[in-house]
Amino acid sequence: MTRELFWLTLTVILTGLLWLPYVLNRVAVRGLGGAMANPSRNDKPHASWANRLMFAHDNAVENLIIFAPLVLILNAIDYSSKWTVLACAVYFWSRLAHAIVYGFGVPVLRTLTFTVGFCAQAVLALAIFKIL
Repeated sequence: MTRELFWLTLTVILTGLLWLPYVLNRVAVRGLGGAMANPSRNDKPHASWANRLMFAHDNAVENLIIFAPLVLILNAIDYSSKWTVLACAVYFWSRLAHAIVYGFGVPVLRTLTFTVGFCAQAVLALAIFKIL
């Protein structure tokens, strides 16, 4: 496994686990039966942090759709450099930080961590075209 694939794997695992805290909040607020029921306009609302974490999870999924193919393309063309490895590591940590600061409701840091992740994706795209 390349180092880029390692970071992709960690990112996939992180994205796959982000639903757990907000679903646990749903169970705490609505009970197990309410959490498993179909959504209704009359449902008790989640805690604010849980709502924000749902948005962070959606955003992580949306960005994984971009990050994963970039890493897989690099793997397919057998290209790796210190910059691609660093970009993948930075992407993972920026996504983790994004989920945390989004959950805590810190808007400026949320935007900054998202931007760092975007820049990491840009590095990977540039590497595919051997511009970097």
